[in-house]
Amino acid sequence: MSSDLEQLYQQIILEHSKLRHGAGLVEAPEGDKVGESHMLNPTCGDEITLRAAVHQSQGAQTLSSISWDGQGCSISMASASVLHDLGLNLDRDELLKLVDEFRTVMRSRGTIEADEEILGDAAAFSGVSKYPARVKCAMLAWVALEEALLAAN
Repeated sequence: MSSDLEQLYQQIILEHSKLRHGAGLVEAPEGDKVGESHMLNPTCGDEITLRAAVHQSQGAQTLSSISWDGQGCSISMASASVLHDLGLNLDRDELLKLVDEFRTVMRSRGTIEADEEILGDAAAFSGVSKYPARVKCAMLAWVALEEALLAAN
């Protein structure tokens, strides 16, 4: 990866860790199914509570709301923020595929380059995959989302 791209990715992570899109738990739209998950990374103390609301219409299930509250390192907070932006209004099955794609990149130890077409700003976490201790930080919100979606089913 070029150093320019690495700098851009670092900037995306820093911006999201400060702005924290979706931070602050919100009530789900009336009539939507709600799931919530609390995750803790015992290795570094990062923790997150994520709430996901799923709207069902004509057989389709769409993520209508995603909010979270948490504390931790810039990687875990930025990852939750990016996930909020990517996941909102996505079809539930598409969202689960996105989580799988992110997990594949994170587990690659740097051997798989993230596809920006699929992962958007989450591709910025590609470099994190080279540091196994940091992978859990990046994955925390994504695993919480999976669990919240199961609970909302």
